[in-house]
Amino acid sequence: MKWNKDAWRSLPIKQQPIYSDLDELKKTEIRLSTLPPLVFAGEVRSLKKELASASLGKSFLLQGGDCAESFANYRADNIKNMFKVILQMSAVLTFAGSFPIVKVGRIAGQFAKPRSSDFEEINGVKLPSYRGDIVNDLEFTKEAREPKPEKLIQAYYQSATTLNLLRAFARGGLANLHEINKWNLGFAKAAEIETKFSNLVSEITRALDFMEACGIDPEAQAINETRFYTSHEALLLPYEEALTRIDSTSGDWYDCSAHMLWIGERTRGLNEAHVNFLSGVKNPVGVKVGPTATPDEVLGLCEKLNPENEAGRLNLIVRMGADKIDSNLPKLLKAVKSEGKIVLWSSDPMHGNTFKTTNNYKTRAFDKILKEVKSFFEIHKSEGTYPGGIHLEMSGDDVTECTGGFFNVKEETLAKRYETQCDPRLNANQALELAFLVADLLKEFKK
Repeated sequence: MKWNKDAWRSLPIKQQPIYSDLDELKKTEIRLSTLPPLVFAGEVRSLKKELASASLGKSFLLQGGDCAESFANYRADNIKNMFKVILQMSAVLTFAGSFPIVKVGRIAGQFAKPRSSDFEEINGVKLPSYRGDIVNDLEFTKEAREPKPEKLIQAYYQSATTLNLLRAFARGGLANLHEINKWNLGFAKAAEIETKFSNLVSEITRALDFMEACGIDPEAQAINETRFYTSHEALLLPYEEALTRIDSTSGDWYDCSAHMLWIGERTRGLNEAHVNFLSGVKNPVGVKVGPTATPDEVLGLCEKLNPENEAGRLNLIVRMGADKIDSNLPKLLKAVKSEGKIVLWSSDPMHGNTFKTTNNYKTRAFDKILKEVKSFFEIHKSEGTYPGGIHLEMSGDDVTECTGGFFNVKEETLAKRYETQCDPRLNANQALELAFLVADLLKEFKK
């Protein structure tokens, strides 16, 4: 059957807000549909080629960024810090792990959030749950929690200006390897990380000096610029549909809100709206795969979302939890491999390891995150498949939201800088520490 970008509207759908003014919502969708695309089909095709390489074990996907972007905390410094820490992680993985790195941010569109309940109750007052700044506001009042269509427009314009900054950073000199010493953030690294990163910088600098002495152009594009792509969960389908356009060169549909989109664990129903919508766009597509996923479900997703078995099209993002991955992932790998399906397997070690502290902070323990990542690599090696990437909720700032790491964030110190809109993120130190550990796992996997 021919796919239409609005066909999802006739299918079962989960995790959508209920707008009281449907006429205003329709006007907003029409306005969005007339605005310029945020990304372009040629960029999307470039990302798909890079992800195809990762699915074959020839490169590695680093995907990371905010749990949920904020309207109130939107600042250039926050974007720059996120970009810098991803550059640092990429340098570690490329140089220490000897792998080309595909850099994809959870940014410039990561506004909508799925929730475990449609409503939140505090002191006997029951209101709609906060679903991200693109839908409603975090403040616990009736007016704030009312979904507002105009927020879709605000999300579009913030995404556009964020993309403008990211493109300037990627191509305007900030990504220059000769300037790696200037990638430092505005706070201290843990001593162990500082030493490791300083040693890495020295090695990279010597390598660049050697290349220049050999006559390689120090102004070469590969040294001075980088490719950086955007992604978000395609949760709010009115927004995604409005930004879906036909590419004039190929005649194909592309969701021009981001280079890559993904479907969450709660919305991956085979015959539901989100899978139907993303089945028709040519972007690379991710699907979160949790501990309840069966081989039949995963193979069904492969058929629905990648019927042509195209390399670089489908990213299965494993989010099982450190204590469940060993018993659940092997059977999925076996099933996909036996059917000859080409997918990129990446690890989301964040979502399956969330818990609440005694003082009611939602957090994640660094040792559990690391345990799941190690298991992910070990299981792939055992099954003869490729660990193709990692997917992290993280910040470029010095937040205190996940416990552990070299700085040893404790449950009692979470309140110091607990700033997330929804879920706890690794801070920049923890993210960089994890990058060194993943680099070691990549080197070991290649042996």
